[in-house]
Amino acid sequence: MIDGHTKIFGILGRPVTHSLSPAMHNAAFRHLDANAVYVAFPVTDLRKAVSGLRGLGIGGVSVTIPFKEEIIPLLDELDPRAATIGAVNTVVNRKGRLTGYNTDWLGAVTALQAKISLKDQHVLILGAGGASRAIAFGVFHEGGKVTLTDIDAARAATLARGLGAEAIAPEALDHCPATILVNATPVGMTPDVDGIPINPDLLSRFEVVMDIVYQPLATRLLREAEAHGCATIDGLQMLIHQATAQFEIFTGRQAPADIMVRAAYQALEMKR
Repeated sequence: MIDGHTKIFGILGRPVTHSLSPAMHNAAFRHLDANAVYVAFPVTDLRKAVSGLRGLGIGGVSVTIPFKEEIIPLLDELDPRAATIGAVNTVVNRKGRLTGYNTDWLGAVTALQAKISLKDQHVLILGAGGASRAIAFGVFHEGGKVTLTDIDAARAATLARGLGAEAIAPEALDHCPATILVNATPVGMTPDVDGIPINPDLLSRFEVVMDIVYQPLATRLLREAEAHGCATIDGLQMLIHQATAQFEIFTGRQAPADIMVRAAYQALEMKR
């Protein structure tokens, strides 16, 4: 029952109504019998939204596209890893003081290492946004090497310099020796289900292909990768692992991971 003592959490983004985060977090709250609720906040003015977190006493929020970098100067404090990454996907409100964290890197690493060790591996990341920052940090954290590419070559080069990675032009991908591929762009996301962010003829060189897109779950990239003999990781894996880490930051309690996994898949099925 929602009452005057219910703690409110949510997700800031645009668009955000498609998010599976409410399903996962609310399932976890119910399982732990916590007097809390998690809702989606579609944001048109980020500065006013962040001010509202303080004014309304919102306990914490997830942060998604397009605000993971934009929100940083509006916060009071950054966790050191979020500061290094340069992107925030988690904000906690402690008596009006907002602290930013990043759990995307942990979600990506956990998903990838379920298939392959990242130590001494070379990972090609498609895209140079907030998710790419976190994934690259995670790969470096685990002892791997990163090459970045983006249709905005200057953006990729800037991000690569900041992380100590390599940047490569999209037209030069056939010369990249990476054996792991991660798509951190929205290419292939509903409704663009026929989109693919890389020439399919290049996929046979990769051992593992991960797509952070999860709607649809089986993107064209993953279907083509499987056809070329690659091990594949769908976008729901990173989402779930980052959410369980996020829940623990929000609440200080161990996340019921199996409950959150089940809720995510059920919610995705309902959206089809």
